Amino acid sequence: MDVFPDFGAVGGAAELQSIVGALLTLVLIVAVLMMVISGVTWALATANGHFQTATKARTGLWIACGAAALAGAAVALVNFLLYVGAGL
Repeated sequence: MDVFPDFGAVGGAAELQSIVGALLTLVLIVAVLMMVISGVTWALATANGHFQTATKARTGLWIACGAAALAGAAVALVNFLLYVGAGL
């Protein structure tokens, strides 16, 4: 038995894929920008003795890193789930 989702059944599937691809690109760009901003803020705050600001900047850096990893791995995760679902 071969079960696979029919992406052609959805009207405008090509446009939907284009929109999702553009959103993933936008998320990756924003995440990288936030990494740069948080890293610079962390460095400046640590150098000037503002440890509370440095802690918040470090947290922002980790969150941006996690967002970039999730956005980058989203396509691989969906493909993996489709592969597992087809094998059931």
